[in-house]
Parts: sequence; C-alpha cells; structure tokens
Amino acid sequence: MTTPADRAQRGKAVRKRVPRSSHALWIPPVDRPDPVAVLQRQGRDRLPELLPVRYGRMAVSPFAFLRGAAAVMAADLAAQPNTGLTVQLCGDAHLLNFGVYASPERALLFDLNDFDETFPGPFEWDIKRLAASVAVAGRESGFADAKVRGAVLAAVAAYRTTMLRLAGLGELAVWYERIEAESLLSLVRTARRRGRVESSLTRARRRTSLQALGKLTETVEGQPRIIQDPPLLEPAGAPDMASLRKIFSDYRSTLTEDRRALLDRYRFVDAARKVVGVGSVGTRCFIVLLVGRDSTDPLFLQIKEATRSVLEEHLPSGPFVHPGHRVVAGQRLLQAASDIFLGWMTGPQGRAYYWRQLRDMKGSADIAGMTAAGLFEYAAMCGATLARAHARSGDRIAICAYLGTTDTFDRAIADFAVSYADQSVADHAVLGAAIAAGVVQAAPGV
Repeated sequence: MTTPADRAQRGKAVRKRVPRSSHALWIPPVDRPDPVAVLQRQGRDRLPELLPVRYGRMAVSPFAFLRGAAAVMAADLAAQPNTGLTVQLCGDAHLLNFGVYASPERALLFDLNDFDETFPGPFEWDIKRLAASVAVAGRESGFADAKVRGAVLAAVAAYRTTMLRLAGLGELAVWYERIEAESLLSLVRTARRRGRVESSLTRARRRTSLQALGKLTETVEGQPRIIQDPPLLEPAGAPDMASLRKIFSDYRSTLTEDRRALLDRYRFVDAARKVVGVGSVGTRCFIVLLVGRDSTDPLFLQIKEATRSVLEEHLPSGPFVHPGHRVVAGQRLLQAASDIFLGWMTGPQGRAYYWRQLRDMKGSADIAGMTAAGLFEYAAMCGATLARAHARSGDRIAICAYLGTTDTFDRAIADFAVSYADQSVADHAVLGAAIAAGVVQAAPGV
C-alpha cells in the first residue's frame, strides 16, 4: 500500500517535470484555433434557432464571453504542459459556477453548481479557469491591477492552504467536509457586505418549486400550466411531450429505491423548453412540472441535454460512456451533497440527458455588484471550495506536496490569469467582429 510519504514524494517529483513557476506562462501558440471557429464547431449539434441567443449573450462583455468559451479555454490549457495529478475536474470552474443550494437535509451549502463539462484531468486546469474568471471579472468592474491580482492570489492561496489542511485529514473526514452557507458570514469583513450576503441567502431560501409555481405558471381550466416567454420559455410540442413522458420512466430507474418511491407520489402535469445559461444555450433543455398532494404541492424538474465534455478531446478516455451518467457521477463526486432527484437517461434520437431539480434554494453571487474587497473574499471562498471538491477524487497528499507551503504556485497562476484576461478581451473582440461581419448572428438583449 502506498504510504502518505510515498504520495507526497510523487507530488514533489512532478515539480521537476512541470515547475510550479512554469504555470505563469501564457503565450498563444502560432496554430491556436480561431475562437469563433471553435464556438461554431461546438454549435453544429445545437438547436440552430438558439445559437443567436448564445452569441448575443457572449457578446455582452469579456466575462460573458469567458463563461461561454469553456471549449476555447480547454484547447488553450491542453496546449500547455500539465502536472498529470488527476482529479475529477468541474471543467468550467468560473466564478458564477459556484453558489448556494439546499442539501437533502435542507442545510444551505456553498459549493460548485455546474457540471456539464466535468471530466477527469489535471487539477490545475480548474484553478486556471477560476483564476482567469477572477481577473476578467475584476477588470470588468474597473478595479486597479493590484486589486485584481490580489483577488486572484486570494483564490489560489485559499486552494493551496485548504488542500494542505485536507491532506492531513482521514478519508471520511475529507468526504464529510462541507461549507455551510452561514459560515460564509464569518469571512465577510464589513457589516455592509455581511448584510448583502444575508440578503442573498434569504433570497436563495425562497427559491423553491413553490415560488417557481407562482412565477412560471398560470392557471388554465383549473390546472397549472407553464407560461410562454419565447424564445426563452416555450411550450413543449406534442412530440416532445410524448417523448418526455416516455423517458420519465427511464430517468426514474436511475434513482435509488427510496427516491423512486418519493417521485411516484407526483404526477406529470406540463413541460416546456427552456433556454439556460450562456455556454449551454442551444443544447436541448426542458422543465417539467409535477404535482404531489394537490396543485399547491409542485415539483419542478429540469431535463438538460448532456453532450461530450469540452475536455474529452484533450484528455484520456473517462470511465463513463453515457454523457448524462458522466455529469451525474461527476456532480456526486465533487459536491459535498447532491440533489436527491439527480439522474440520467437516453432520450429520442439517442441523445443523452440528465435530470435535476430546477430550483432547490439555489443562488449565486452578484459579481458585477461586488467591491474589490468583496471580490477578494468571494474568490477565496471559491478557491477553498474547489480544493475541497478536488480532495474527494484526487490524491490530495500529492497535490499538496506539489503546491508546497510557499506562494510560488500562487504567483505563477496570478501571472497566467492576468495574461489570459488579455486573451479573453481579445477573443471577445474577435466575436464582436464576427457578428459585425455577419459571420455569426447574435440576438441582443435576450
């Protein structure tokens, strides 16, 4: 059996092949793919009528572009040497893919909350995406370069020190580790920002299926029906409705017995196609309304298409053939606690889907409204959370040994993040030029 000392030695040995300081470099390769071409290739299997919505949302700002350009950054990261210290990657660990949600025990947790791109890969890829998103967001808010760099350093230092702490714990202690939302208040330095966090948590607690019933439905002939808001929310046509009813039973089979029994207490009422996110726009996504005891006892489920992770073409094969299974398994591995209705199945035309609750006290931070100090604190929270997630699936002792106790790695990632923020601004401009030239169509303000 490999000892902790052996694992630490393995991590330190990686420094010879990939020095920690080497992560600072970002020099676009001569043959770097055109970012718009990467997005167009990714969109070939998406709903063509929704692609203008995707491009319109990405064109809003460099940060919006970064959010939607996970495939672009994956190719960029793949062009660099990597440590080979493998974890279950989130694959899209930017600032807005962290947030609060309810655990099965109804505790409000802070964690990663998007897993469409999850895949096994080198731990530093998630850190670099998080760090780049901090840099782009900070610049977009007009913060001084020193403040932006400080926020990036906070994120990476929190990752490193959290991994150091977790490396000293036993397996069960690491597995049970979680960040309760209430504990975040102790990390906020001023009463004003603490008040904002408390307000955000209060709003998240209200985001339930019952709240969604009032916001997303209307009563038609005595029954709740999902409202129309095209192109963002449209009724499912008769063929889609029939397919959704059929695949509902397939999805049910991926749940544990107790959750099947709970789901069986609900009946299928209505469904609609819904546009979500930035990077996901164009993939097939539906919401389903179920009711339990009566019409005032709703359950909204989201059915989202799962495609190949943007990381797959750059890394060795993963353990899951079914993309929906990949997403669900990755979420369960990375999150401290996961949605009780998380499941997957294959739908019409062989397309893969996964299911989850639409709203379960979910909430995210207002990045644009943060002060420089607020971004610093939030970035550190995300860095610590990412370390906890990685420690569940990777060799935390080897990673800890590679990172070390000094800030060498932190400073290198900060240099990378600043350089990649420049790249994101340039790529955003390329998209804007492509829209202006009519190469791609964009729907503004949708």
